[in-house]
Amino acid sequence: MSGLILKLQPNERVLINGAVVENLDRRCKLSILTPKVNVLRLRDAIHPNDANTPVKSLCYLIQLVISGDAEVIEVMSRVLTKIDELETVFRSGEPHHALDLARGAIMRGHYYQGLRAARSLIPYESALLTQ
Repeated sequence: MSGLILKLQPNERVLINGAVVENLDRRCKLSILTPKVNVLRLRDAIHPNDANTPVKSLCYLIQLVISGDAEVIEVMSRVLTKIDELETVFRSGEPHHALDLARGAIMRGHYYQGLRAARSLIPYESALLTQ
């Protein structure tokens, strides 16, 4: 069996293809077998007001596609431009690798994987901004 396995905590909410699904009072696992399903854990969602840095802004744009609030064609060029801009800051190492993963996943239509790769840059960005 392949696909995405979601492990949900009690009362956790997840957005699956635009529908909010809430777990009840016990932990559970969901196996999503359908390819290219848009999934977003609501605890990981970035509020528009919190998209106040280049990396968080990138994550928010990808999140809009996953949540169905924006069409891919509307934001794809902005997402790729932001990745290009971030590559000038993160030129090597793990951050650069994460940007490569994000770009590749997004180009294949795997937005959740792209979001995960982009979110991994938040600690690096935070470290740069506090210097």
